[in-house]
Amino acid sequence: MSRAIALIDGNSFYCSCERVFDPKLAGVPVIVLSNNDGCAVARTAEAKALGIKMGEPWFKIRDLCKREGVRAFSSNYTLYGDMSARANAVYRDFSPAVEIYSIDESFLDLSDVREDRRVELARDLRATVRAWTGIPTCVGIGPTKTLAKLANHIAKTIPDLGGVCDLSDEDERAAWLCRIHVGEVWGIGRASLAKLEAMGVDSIADLRDLDPRPVRKAMTVVGERIIYELRGVCCLPLELMPAQRKGCAVTRSFSSRIEDRATMEQAVSAHATRMGEKLRRGGLGTTHVSVFYHTSEHDRGDPMRSVSTTVTLPEATNDTLALIKAAREGVSRTWREAPGDRPWRYSKAGVITTDLKLLEESQRALIGQLDRERSAPLMAAMDECNRRFGRGAVVPARAGLEKKRTWSTKFEMRSPRYTTQVSELPTAHAIP
Repeated sequence: MSRAIALIDGNSFYCSCERVFDPKLAGVPVIVLSNNDGCAVARTAEAKALGIKMGEPWFKIRDLCKREGVRAFSSNYTLYGDMSARANAVYRDFSPAVEIYSIDESFLDLSDVREDRRVELARDLRATVRAWTGIPTCVGIGPTKTLAKLANHIAKTIPDLGGVCDLSDEDERAAWLCRIHVGEVWGIGRASLAKLEAMGVDSIADLRDLDPRPVRKAMTVVGERIIYELRGVCCLPLELMPAQRKGCAVTRSFSSRIEDRATMEQAVSAHATRMGEKLRRGGLGTTHVSVFYHTSEHDRGDPMRSVSTTVTLPEATNDTLALIKAAREGVSRTWREAPGDRPWRYSKAGVITTDLKLLEESQRALIGQLDRERSAPLMAAMDECNRRFGRGAVVPARAGLEKKRTWSTKFEMRSPRYTTQVSELPTAHAIP
């Protein structure tokens, strides 16, 4: 049987998650905003029809949304992540090989499915995901990842296809490639598009028929791979095992400006706490923690400042207490009081590391060795409490209680975390 890869993704995924738990949102324009309710990062078809663009600032569209009855929600990443995991559990019932590409997209290997049954299976997959999770999806099928991604785009834009497009047949594929602009190809950004247009490329078929050698010179090996993928030659295999992460960053914009050192230390301590959770999840550790914080260029008239520093640890660790100590030291090294009457008003801070390694394989320190025997069970107990009772149930005092953090990210319009917080479960009321 011929090779077949399917790409399935959730339609307006964040918005669809909101609709699952509020049926009244069906047919209503819905948008989801970024952190601190900054700008639109997800829109339903109804919201797009009103002219709301991706990334448009909330303050610019607030009046339009109120006038047109658009429902706006703060990002609810806990809910979206859990719904994504539930959808992927369904995918694994249909294919033994699943690559989670993003929170709303996954590649499936359908090579073992007969060619004449692949569309039928894809429709069954869509129906099952909708019935079990409530998320509407589209499926694209092709012999390569690039063609599967293109097929998914076609399935989304042509309603008559019923949410499924199969580009396995070479003749049918050729007919589609002549009709679609090259800018729709996965991996073609603005810079690459400008280079291709200078070569006289307009349609995807034009790109497919180019000589790969000059394209490689202009767009590196990535461009060459795209050409071969469009020809049906697989250059991007499924990545069934997620690659070990090489770095970790926790950065946040503040909901209100920070002007004092104690609050800044609390903020970076909270970020270091989150970093520790991420590292322990992968069994990773780090020997360096970089700390940065800066003011905002949009605060006109305020004095500007941006600082960063890197703190070295004696050995690799994922102990939250050790990471907090390093983060606070970073603030201690860089904190300065403003020379004038007006204080620096910091808008964002973060902790970053780029030298991750498996903790069990890392070299121990000769001097200043950390107590891993004490740390491991303590961190495991804290993680288990937060898993069972919700993130933030148990945190180091340095990080402050989440509900009392005046600088914490704003989620003024966030829906309940229906699937992960017991206190936020939907409640059914009997009709008298």
